[in-house]
Amino acid sequence: MAGLLEGKVAIVTGAGHGIGRGHALELARHGASVVVNDLGTSVEGTGSGRDADETVRIIAERGGTALADYGDVGDEGDTKAMVEQALESFGRLDIVVNNAGIVRDRVIWNMSPEDFDLVLRVHLRGSWLMSHHAAVHWRARAKAGETPVRGRIINTTSGAGLVGNFGQSNYATAKAAIAGLTLTTSLELYSTGVTVNAVGPGGLTRLSATIPGFDGPIEPDQLGPDEYHPMDPAGSSPVVAWLASDEAQHVTGQVIRVIHDKIYLMRGWTEEAVVASGEKRWDATKLGTVFATDVFGTRAPGLRA
Repeated sequence: MAGLLEGKVAIVTGAGHGIGRGHALELARHGASVVVNDLGTSVEGTGSGRDADETVRIIAERGGTALADYGDVGDEGDTKAMVEQALESFGRLDIVVNNAGIVRDRVIWNMSPEDFDLVLRVHLRGSWLMSHHAAVHWRARAKAGETPVRGRIINTTSGAGLVGNFGQSNYATAKAAIAGLTLTTSLELYSTGVTVNAVGPGGLTRLSATIPGFDGPIEPDQLGPDEYHPMDPAGSSPVVAWLASDEAQHVTGQVIRVIHDKIYLMRGWTEEAVVASGEKRWDATKLGTVFATDVFGTRAPGLRA
């Protein structure tokens, strides 16, 4: 085992398959002890055990340390228990990777309110709850005199949340909100030494099943630790491991996408154009000209030149 994360303890949610499994394997590869969370009820295709158990088995087989957790990230009690389990089993908590997620894709006129709520519950509420309980723990350590705490929260966003995606008003809303959650909690936890960042990964996972032409997921353990595949769900995992390390103490409040072999530092909403009223109330009947010429630079409001 390499030493980048030696002695660290991590929780990775939704780590029974895909991207989460890739993160758990990578963190363990660099020396972290990992609480592998997944709500899945059985190892796919076997009918026995649970998905989290399979990830734990692979980590142990490779010489790492991990234990399974089957809690629901949308449940307050389960998320608090997850933090407590890390503390009781490994004596500390250093890293939280909020990865758990589901999709219920429909265009907005066909989407049920229940499917909207469920997706936000897992992605957004789950990320908030895990961050909340970890923050309570780390703040207590800071108040007890530990400075800096060097805690790490790494959230999961996506291109859908950053630029939108047809048929995913629930998922895109959750992922956009997670970017906002990242920015705000990075400010709130900065003084304790805790960093908060978001990673937008790519890869073929079970959540990709709605994509036309989908031919099955890739599991990170199917590839060697140094083998490259453009759609490897673990493609972003080395970035997650580095962000979790002490080397990344200076990086917080950032949104980073990792697609294929490229790393993108993302920037959010910026003020592209500004028009002033000269300290007068705007007149709606005159805004057509303002937007056309001064904002959009075109004769057709709403379009770019």
